[in-house]
Amino acid sequence: MGSVSSGGAKDSGSAGNAIYLDPHDREERLLAPFAMRSSASAGRDHPETEEEFRTAFQRDRDRIIHSTAFRRLEYKTQVFVNHEGDHYRTRLTHTLEVAQISRTVARALSLNEDLVEAIALSHDLGHPPFGHAGEEKLDELMEHRGGFNHNRHSLRVVEELEKRYPDFPGLNLSWEIRESIAKHYGRFDEPAVARYQPDSPPLLEAQLADIGDSLAYDSHDLDDGLRSGYLQVEDIRTLPIWTEAEAPILQRWPDIRERQLIARTVSRLISAQVQDLIAETKRRIAAAGVNSVEDVRATKGPLVAFSPEMQEKKSALELFLRENLYQHYRSKKIAEKGKRFLEAIFVEYLREPSQLPPHHRKRIEAEGVERVICDYLAGMTDRFCLQQYMRLFVPFADGGIAGSL
Repeated sequence: MGSVSSGGAKDSGSAGNAIYLDPHDREERLLAPFAMRSSASAGRDHPETEEEFRTAFQRDRDRIIHSTAFRRLEYKTQVFVNHEGDHYRTRLTHTLEVAQISRTVARALSLNEDLVEAIALSHDLGHPPFGHAGEEKLDELMEHRGGFNHNRHSLRVVEELEKRYPDFPGLNLSWEIRESIAKHYGRFDEPAVARYQPDSPPLLEAQLADIGDSLAYDSHDLDDGLRSGYLQVEDIRTLPIWTEAEAPILQRWPDIRERQLIARTVSRLISAQVQDLIAETKRRIAAAGVNSVEDVRATKGPLVAFSPEMQEKKSALELFLRENLYQHYRSKKIAEKGKRFLEAIFVEYLREPSQLPPHHRKRIEAEGVERVICDYLAGMTDRFCLQQYMRLFVPFADGGIAGSL
């Protein structure tokens, strides 16, 4: 056994004299003064005894990874529906890429990596099948019952819908992670945000996860669009953000294969955005005189941001993707088909709710039939939704489900 040294560090003795720090000591030693520490958390709705070797935010991250909603992301659409190819991003791989990018920036800024990762991994837990098309259709179907928004639904998932613990609903995550979910790309005056300091901006870690999300999907949707053939390299060369990343690669490898060119250019494009984000965020933090979490809460406007020059290039890329990938006629066909599936299933369950699984029917009296149906549909993967459509409308089809909701 190694001896315990001052400051809570344990000397491993024979194991190379490595030093093991209590996780809270590690936070105190490594994090910037404006980073959120788990020891300062506002806690959980349902008090629990915290652990010695994991901080509250590490524990939250692990709960998210083990949740049912997280596993379902594997078969939920990012841009391309699962059956269109094995190499396209899914909502799960997108989430992992957001976490990876966000952790990289967090380490460079001495922010709380565990908190950033937990926020990133949870940000799309409430996404319905068929991507944003599915979200639009559920919002339309719920127009007179409070609407549907995948950010609000992510909060609903972690606070109510996950059923893994006998003592409380949801995952009982720390307040800061739930606040970050509530404020992810949303309006702070919505009822769901009322208990999460609506007059204060999010923590730096939450701001970072938000911008890491946009950085990841812009870059990787572009990669998937080029891989699919919906987009052509010649077309994207109208954008400075692409040509600036591509030029050094062509100079070094003039005969490079196109697939390798795309992969290396997307990688450089991501690196350029990450470097710009780190530099601009450091500049803003210094200019605002931020030295504590309280300072972050008191600062108007985002502190984690791209430079104006990079933001202009990024906006041009987003417009290109919107016009040439998301509105591509083949993308629209798949999106509209997904909407029709969701609407048909919703209407059928509304017509005869007894077709819902028993544990969902039990919630109807307290929450209303429309919200229960919406929750059920939002939790479906793309393939489970298709299977349920077949079970409801195709004669003699059993749906062939791989699991039930």
